[in-house]
Amino acid sequence: MLAQIPSKTRKQIEAKRDELSQEVQKMFVQLRDLERQAEEKIMKLNREVATFVLEPRLATLREEFKDVQKVIEYLNEVLEDVLTNVPLIVQGGQKVQGPMGIQIEAESPVKNYQVNLIVDNSQLEGAPVEMELNPTYFRLFGAMEREARFGALFTDYTMVKAGAAHRANGGFLVVPVEGLFMDAFTYQSLKQTLTTGKLEIEEQMARMGYMVTRSIRPEPIPFTGKVVVIGEPYAYQILYSMDKDFREMFKVKADFDTTMPRNKGNAEDYAAFVCMLCNRENLLHLNSGALCELIELSSRMIEDQNKLSTEFAQIANVVREANFYAKEDGAKEITRDHMRKTIEERIYRSNLIQTKMQEMVDRGIILLATDGEKVGQVNGLSVIELGDYAFGHPSRITASVGAGKDGVIDIEREAQMSGPTHHKGVLILGGYLNGTYAVDKPLSLTAKLVFEQSYSGVDGDSASSTELYAIISALSGKPIKQQLAVTGSVNQKGEVQAIGGVNQKIEGFYEICKLSGLNGKQGVMIPESNVQNLMLKEEVLEAIKKGKFHIYPVKTINEGIEVLTGEKAGERGKEGKFEGGTVNYLVQQRLAEFAERVKEYRP
Repeated sequence: MLAQIPSKTRKQIEAKRDELSQEVQKMFVQLRDLERQAEEKIMKLNREVATFVLEPRLATLREEFKDVQKVIEYLNEVLEDVLTNVPLIVQGGQKVQGPMGIQIEAESPVKNYQVNLIVDNSQLEGAPVEMELNPTYFRLFGAMEREARFGALFTDYTMVKAGAAHRANGGFLVVPVEGLFMDAFTYQSLKQTLTTGKLEIEEQMARMGYMVTRSIRPEPIPFTGKVVVIGEPYAYQILYSMDKDFREMFKVKADFDTTMPRNKGNAEDYAAFVCMLCNRENLLHLNSGALCELIELSSRMIEDQNKLSTEFAQIANVVREANFYAKEDGAKEITRDHMRKTIEERIYRSNLIQTKMQEMVDRGIILLATDGEKVGQVNGLSVIELGDYAFGHPSRITASVGAGKDGVIDIEREAQMSGPTHHKGVLILGGYLNGTYAVDKPLSLTAKLVFEQSYSGVDGDSASSTELYAIISALSGKPIKQQLAVTGSVNQKGEVQAIGGVNQKIEGFYEICKLSGLNGKQGVMIPESNVQNLMLKEEVLEAIKKGKFHIYPVKTINEGIEVLTGEKAGERGKEGKFEGGTVNYLVQQRLAEFAERVKEYRP
């Protein structure tokens, strides 16, 4: 059409069009300027309105935290960010396109101003105290959680979680030392925190040197808490000797005793503890008889008449079980009978092996005599431990002697079935024999000792006096009463020394004697220093009171010889000789004969 118009007219139209285009362009420029001015005025108005709303609130916060410069800086940054993003805040969340074209709700910019309060100790009275029984890295130092969105992991500062160290900051953090060893980085991170005084939340993979995805990293915060590490003494010794930093960081050591004196005050404290436990857990209360039985059990647990156990967790378990039996009987309180039933049931649930071994003795499978007399044969006593249960079991110990130069030979050691402590005890026997009988002539003796029917090894020196009695009996020819069992260690001077497990040993031999029938002659010989450790079962005490069973405390080997043989041991005279006819005299004569035979022997 335009091509058909005359050239002159067409040029006029084009000129008018260009002129109009320029005018329109000018109008668009003016319109953009107006829009810009309007936006600036709206933004200014928004900032003024927002400032008007925020400033009073921020002023209050600035006044409250005027001494904390970082808080003031943060509040100023929040104000500037809010003023900048007022339009977005006003518009609220918008739909955005996610994976596969899915429209998803965008996060509101208001979320940027939410406070992630990871620790709140405002309600505490005094310093915070945190006990973390499972001190993994995350539980101790916190973590940055993530959430999955369409196959990807996202995080932000609102997902930062505190650990026990954050909650204990400014107070006390208590952790078990064994738990620190379970996580490779927990102990090192704890040392770093104490050394630098800074508490960090860090990606655990980054500490291992692995490449990690980009993430937030919270700023370290000052740490002013005190760390208390609790555990067994052996753990302290390991750390003290193996880690030079440990002794610098943990300078205060405190040992806690597992016992306390048995006196009126502590007995009353025991009663208060039990009363508190019963009130807290809604248990029946103990009457006076039950409480006395519990205190007796406490002393028995540590084998000391003058002490009480402070292992209250075990005491509490006994009370809870006694409460069960009391309620089962429909009782209104826990009595002595309920306490005794509890103790008996706890033993019954654990003494299967003990019962089987007693049965083998009763059937003659394990040879053990509880009557009569034998030369060079003694009933020794040992303790077998099965986790939380221990029981005494008698064993036959025999000795054979002859002329020679080998001294005392421990067959258990030769068979590689004895421990170092037992071997030490056997060597002490040689020292005693040498010091007592080899005064004017060399000790010419080969004696062999063995625990009969022992297949699991022997350790400890609590049978050393028993072995010595067997050797003395074999040398003197004087028989030993088999109705008696013996325990106690001995030194080179012939003094009988205290041993452990005395109650279990006595009760173990008592059970064996009961199988064959108590004849009023049976009993156990113990070191006199162990008398204070006697906390025997009621049944054994009743048998002793009725004269059916006996306990013989001795201080020296000579006293023990007289109890076991019924013969006089004999004291050394001024000329170095023992009184004629005594056990020691017969031993000295026998050793003199051995010395002559060895001297005359020509291989």
